[in-house]
Amino acid sequence: MTTTTHPAFRRIALLGKVNHEATRATLLKLEQTLLNMGYEVIVEARTAEQLKSTQAQILPLHRIGESADIAVVVGGDGNMLGAARVLCEADIAVIGVNRGNLGFLTDLDPDHVIEQLKAVLEGNYQTERRFLLQAEVFHCGKSKSVGRAINEVVLHSDKVAHMIEFEVYVNDEFVYSQRSDGLIISTPTGSTAYSLSGGGPILTPGLDAITMVPMFPHTLSSRPIVVDGHSVIRLRAAADNDSLQLSCDGHVRMTVQPGDDVVIQQHPHRLRLVHPQDHSYYRVLRNKLGWGSRLF
Repeated sequence: MTTTTHPAFRRIALLGKVNHEATRATLLKLEQTLLNMGYEVIVEARTAEQLKSTQAQILPLHRIGESADIAVVVGGDGNMLGAARVLCEADIAVIGVNRGNLGFLTDLDPDHVIEQLKAVLEGNYQTERRFLLQAEVFHCGKSKSVGRAINEVVLHSDKVAHMIEFEVYVNDEFVYSQRSDGLIISTPTGSTAYSLSGGGPILTPGLDAITMVPMFPHTLSSRPIVVDGHSVIRLRAAADNDSLQLSCDGHVRMTVQPGDDVVIQQHPHRLRLVHPQDHSYYRVLRNKLGWGSRLF
């Protein structure tokens, strides 16, 4: 993580959770304040529909990266994930205002957002690169669908509490065959999300590593494995499975037929995530997970 202390941002894009009143109020406050301060403000098209009236330029999400220096995402981690999957390709800085529940990725407090964001825009911030995963499904050797995830890729059944069978390879080396409810393949960013609830380890964001976490495995000796971040993971669905699902961040879903291969590896572009200068990852963990404070 790098700390900078020089002005960097003049063109600010605003994105937010659609049809959420508290988010709408924060977005309106940000828009008006930033315009009054002389910044160039761009509002994402769906967000503009929510605001109903805006004095800023309006652009679709896929064009935000061409015109803005930094994107401010107002909402929860889900909103940040959706924006990150698109904005990572443009190398635009991204920061979040927490209007969700946990908020591992959204740092700014909506009650103090102007002061905190002003400091960031003036050059007092930390920046880090978070890698994404790319998942590609192959049927009879031919690519049929591709998705990306900043948190995790999950192979699972399309039925509730249904065991599936598959093989796992890392860099073309056979690891194991497994019968379970599925497998969570997670980035360090996603290690505090679905992977954590499945018993996976917490990985600090700077690690170049990927975790594979079995979901309710039939064999009790099945345990999470951490592999090098540049590994190529291949999953092969057993021939006697029903149709399976591959989920990226719980949003993008792809069908996996019996015998299909799923190839998962780092996406070529990284998310440029910005934090306030006093950001502490361990403080976030303490606050969000209810860990104890200092004894003395």
